[in-house]
Amino acid sequence: MASVQRLAAVDAASAPNIHARLDGVTRVYPPRAGHAEVHALGPLSLDLRAGEFFSVVGPSGCGKSTLLDVLAGLAVPSAGTVEFEGKRVLGEVPDGVGVVFQEDASFPWLTVDDNVAFGLRRSGVDAAEIKRRVDFAIGFMGLRDFRRAYPSQLSGGMRQRVCIARTLVLQPRLILLDEPFGALDQQTRLLMGDELLRLWRETSATVLLITHALDEANLLSDRIGVMSARPGVFIDIVETGWPRDRDSRLAERPDFGAVTSRLWSFLRGESLRALGQGTAAAAR
Repeated sequence: MASVQRLAAVDAASAPNIHARLDGVTRVYPPRAGHAEVHALGPLSLDLRAGEFFSVVGPSGCGKSTLLDVLAGLAVPSAGTVEFEGKRVLGEVPDGVGVVFQEDASFPWLTVDDNVAFGLRRSGVDAAEIKRRVDFAIGFMGLRDFRRAYPSQLSGGMRQRVCIARTLVLQPRLILLDEPFGALDQQTRLLMGDELLRLWRETSATVLLITHALDEANLLSDRIGVMSARPGVFIDIVETGWPRDRDSRLAERPDFGAVTSRLWSFLRGESLRALGQGTAAAAR
């Protein structure tokens, strides 16, 4: 397995533009309530290149979200190190990192305008600067006609746009997305993917996306990390080779299916193994 892990790591001397790094990261959840400890992740290594779009796919329960939490500073690794822009990540979200989760995290009692401005106001940003950033983010995400609306008046896709806009105004250099479109229908997911690609190109941020959808990972990514069943490690890193100015029309290309097939060829066996782990756990 160590040789497989080297697929995910890039030698620092040959890759000066590494934006974030996980080196030998392991995450083990301690035993509790009569259950044994859970080795959720690793050891796993990954170098994220500055400005790339990297997606992570893997079977349920393989540690994808744990990987994101560790990289974001929301969880501390049991072993190994995490770095962002050359500095250690030590249990808190670093400046310059933005996180968007699958769950609708908008505040129902605030308008779109106030939801997007929330983090800036908490940080004490000047009122004129808040207005400038919020105006830009709301316009960029196509929410200008809804800025006085409340989340209950918006569709699921539009509420996710609000959450992304709230992250965008913080001007993150690394954006971490944990299945942000998981609750949306397929057509809306594709269109939201186009919006996400536009955001990525306009901001030049580095993006890491966690997703279960192989076609979504394929469409959006420069590289895709395929994870094993628990404890999750990378068993393949796929370079898609897609142009930077891509959009959902990419799915019409014959070679698009070839990349998705490669992902599934690795994931099918790992997904069956993960199902076996779940069955064994239920039987105990």
